[in-house]
Amino acid sequence: MERAVYETNVEGLKLLARGKVRDIYEVDDDHLLMVATDRLSSFDVVLPNGIPGRGKILNEVSNFWFELLSDVIENHIVSTNVDDFPEAAQAHREDLEGRSMLVRRTKPLLVECIARGYLTGSGYKDYLATGMVCGHLLPPGLPDAARLEDVLFTPSTKAEQGLHDENITFEKSAEIVGMETAEWLRETTLKIYNRARDYAEERGIIIADTKMEFGRLPDGKIILIDEVLTPDASRFWYKGDWAPGKTPPSYDKQIVRNYLLTLDWDKTPPGPTLPSEVTENAGARYREIAQRLMG
Repeated sequence: MERAVYETNVEGLKLLARGKVRDIYEVDDDHLLMVATDRLSSFDVVLPNGIPGRGKILNEVSNFWFELLSDVIENHIVSTNVDDFPEAAQAHREDLEGRSMLVRRTKPLLVECIARGYLTGSGYKDYLATGMVCGHLLPPGLPDAARLEDVLFTPSTKAEQGLHDENITFEKSAEIVGMETAEWLRETTLKIYNRARDYAEERGIIIADTKMEFGRLPDGKIILIDEVLTPDASRFWYKGDWAPGKTPPSYDKQIVRNYLLTLDWDKTPPGPTLPSEVTENAGARYREIAQRLMG
């Protein structure tokens, strides 16, 4: 069985951040090296063991979408070939192959951009309480997992690790990034979602919702960064499982969440170690969605 790459240490490059999944290194003033590890978080806690190969799948799916959407928006990728990486990184080829990318360095915008095509998750909870989702008033009586007539743009704040993102209104996002930028983000997010939704539905997959991040280059241009339309950033459902009124199983780490909910754990660090059966089942779910999307 493939070993899990839980953490990387690329000597010769400065480690800028170790996030929930990605290790980020400084290459120079204009470039970063991003490595998708096999780390796994749940309830905003990074668990002590990962899912072998998960980072490679996330990286591969992201790269696939970046290329497919390249005519819609420019992205941050320079190369995914280790041969093009700095010499210091090439010495760690075994850990980096298939799970890393050399990217352009940007200034990330301080809102995460979420597109919702279906009413579910936190959006459905807000709807039950207020009749609205992030300032969008919806018709009464919609069931869980209802397909929305109009796709919603529902931004959120970008929280520090260990804290929760907060859903905000479009008006609040405009206060953070400026009205012109907020309008551009809304238009571009919905354009990306609609393109991806049509592609996925042809392959029997529903993209219920997805979040994406954007960054600004030194010349002012905004591009797509981080990851895009991965199982971590999206809620994927199998079309055959969907019916209004119930939430279908999703192609993500829900298997892990379900297991953790059976434990006497207060959802604070340190998290519990996952048994091999859970990591194997979750890994299979990630591989299945990658296969369905990319063939």
